[in-house]
Amino acid sequence: MGKVRGFIQLMRPVNCVMMGFAVFVGAVLGYPQFSSFNWLGVLYGFFTGFTLTAASMVINDYYDRAIDAINEPSRPIPSGLVSVREASAFVFLLSVVGFVFAYFTSFLCLVVAGISWVVVVAYVTVGKRSGLPGNFLVSTCVAIPFIYGSIIVRNTVPLSVLLFTLMAFLSNTGREITKGIVDVKGDKAEDIKTLAVRYGEKNAAVAATLFYVSAVALTPLTWILNLVSFWFVPLVLVTDIGLVVSSTLLLRDYSRESARKIKKIVLLLFVVGLLAYVVGVIK
Repeated sequence: MGKVRGFIQLMRPVNCVMMGFAVFVGAVLGYPQFSSFNWLGVLYGFFTGFTLTAASMVINDYYDRAIDAINEPSRPIPSGLVSVREASAFVFLLSVVGFVFAYFTSFLCLVVAGISWVVVVAYVTVGKRSGLPGNFLVSTCVAIPFIYGSIIVRNTVPLSVLLFTLMAFLSNTGREITKGIVDVKGDKAEDIKTLAVRYGEKNAAVAATLFYVSAVALTPLTWILNLVSFWFVPLVLVTDIGLVVSSTLLLRDYSRESARKIKKIVLLLFVVGLLAYVVGVIK
């Protein structure tokens, strides 16, 4: 059972479910009318998002095993719970399953899934050490599922999806910078040039705040452009206020422990934000 638990921890199931759900959100944003919804395609899309996200989590831990030995020694690979060879095989299995589901959906979806996978590989092999460009690559992977979901149901990407994709990109970049504050010690040891390593935790906190606030600033556009209903407002306010409060707390205390708590809170706020857009566009 310990080995199974190790594989599950490598996958980070919460992140996988969120990315699978993001595909559904993209589909709803792209085509709110459920009368002729491509439910089978969306189901395949969920499993594509889930498995490819799981694969990306595992391959990230594979390349991060030396850093995790310093920052997170209890992680499955540095702790010895899962071997390097087993992790590699797991990445291959998850990737194959994800691409098969993408192929069953459509050829265009397979292409988008392939692009997403290339971005993941670029990040873990090269981008991670670059700091902010690497953060952008991660945020691209987070944003793609929304585009993917829209493509499933209408083979195009409307303005509502593009706006939400941009907000997801900006807010997740803020979270990636916040994570860099948490991992300063290991990142310095491995010469990873995050903003926190290059310019200090305080400046990284300021940068993270700018990205969080930029995402919040875009949310009124969806209401002004009449892309969402009134029911969008209460839920999105929870996310927006939460991001502003989190930013304020991070600026006041940019210690490792504070940043760790805030990145977890921001993840929960992302979930509320997803729900806000689903509720806001359903007709």
